[in-house]
Amino acid sequence: MKNIIKTAIVMLSSLSLFTSVNAGELSVTGTAKATYNILSGHSQNVGKGMGVANEFNLGASGELDNGYTWGYKIAFDPNNTSGGTNGEVQNDDSSLTLTTPQGTVGVFIKTGGLDVEDGASQSVYARPTDIGDPSATVDNWTIDSYNSFQYHSPAGLLPFGLAAKIAYAPSLDGNQNSANAVPAGAATDLTTSMGSSATEMQIKAAPIDGLAIGASYISFDNSGTNDSGNGALLKQSPESGAVYASYTQGPASVGYSRAKAASLLSTATLTDTTAEFYDQTNMSIAYNVNDALSVSYEIEESIAEYVTAATASIKSESDAIQAAYTMGGMTLAVSLAKHDNFGYVLNQDASQALFAVSMAF
Repeated sequence: MKNIIKTAIVMLSSLSLFTSVNAGELSVTGTAKATYNILSGHSQNVGKGMGVANEFNLGASGELDNGYTWGYKIAFDPNNTSGGTNGEVQNDDSSLTLTTPQGTVGVFIKTGGLDVEDGASQSVYARPTDIGDPSATVDNWTIDSYNSFQYHSPAGLLPFGLAAKIAYAPSLDGNQNSANAVPAGAATDLTTSMGSSATEMQIKAAPIDGLAIGASYISFDNSGTNDSGNGALLKQSPESGAVYASYTQGPASVGYSRAKAASLLSTATLTDTTAEFYDQTNMSIAYNVNDALSVSYEIEESIAEYVTAATASIKSESDAIQAAYTMGGMTLAVSLAKHDNFGYVLNQDASQALFAVSMAF
């Protein structure tokens, strides 16, 4: 019996040694964050909300015999609204990539968005429309709503820091799928069918020190072609694009972006209040007062343009002044924001004060 036990221990030790040499590395990253959010104003006297960071990430990586590297990432989000009980921890998104001298290829499940609409933001905490606000701003379409294959060009291959990425979603499957998943059923109604597939492209460059520029574009194939017999005609396929630029000089930085998103339109859905497209402009500036303290100001404007001239366009506007103070791995932040015509409703305004403490790990 002792010999059998000794043999088993030796085998397990050998297996452990083999695994330690060949297995990838596991990492856990994220931010432990607590926030206190106060909203007031038209239809927004809802009191004060408290919360704790809602996401952490697991990662694994390794190297193949030929020097290629692989990476796996998965995010867990207890506030995922795609299903389950509120607060239940669920898989929010995941990816598996392989990096070679010719670039990176990968499978991205509800992640890997390439839209640069917000790429120029200099806010030291978060964009004014990304802090639990009521703005209901309509953003660009993006590939991370679906599951996609992607290719990213290798770093340093092209001059001026040029880097390109392309993503293809073979079906507009927005489910958080695991391995061996069956295809999701396609929409069959022309009034709601975004299409059969989507392609998104991104290009970025750093032509001079301190300057970053970029652009992105997404389109959908066969939009509205799966008509269920309601006689509707496709009037406009959905698409969106964006450009941005940011510049840093010493302790100061500025950013500007412009984006447009065209809606899916058919004769069955057209009314005087149907938005033909949304035109968004973001401008921001930040200043590092010292190694610990940073301040910023950002304004986001989104204009809803309607299909008929009889309906006047409406501009929704959000802006925020923010400050962040860092002490080692802890950051204290405050954001004071206001939101005008939020939800694209005239004279519907709100004010917001948010306080946050974050611990990086």
